[in-house]
Amino acid sequence: MFVGTLKSARVLQFVFASLTVLFALLAVAHLMQLPALVPYAGWVGIICAASACYLAMGEVLNETFDRTILPIGAKLA
Repeated sequence: MFVGTLKSARVLQFVFASLTVLFALLAVAHLMQLPALVPYAGWVGIICAASACYLAMGEVLNETFDRTILPIGAKLA
């Protein structure tokens, strides 16, 4: 789904990029039996969730007030 966001806002791209990294870390940790990677995946998950909350807040506030309150990055044409 990250590829589908390449023409969307930059923050949305960051959310899906970090989600891709998160899933990759969890898959590698599970498949290669490396439990030491799980805390790193947890931190990436926290960053992903925080950026998703920022994006949601930015979209709602920007739409409500018809101006940029929280910048989320320009959409590409």
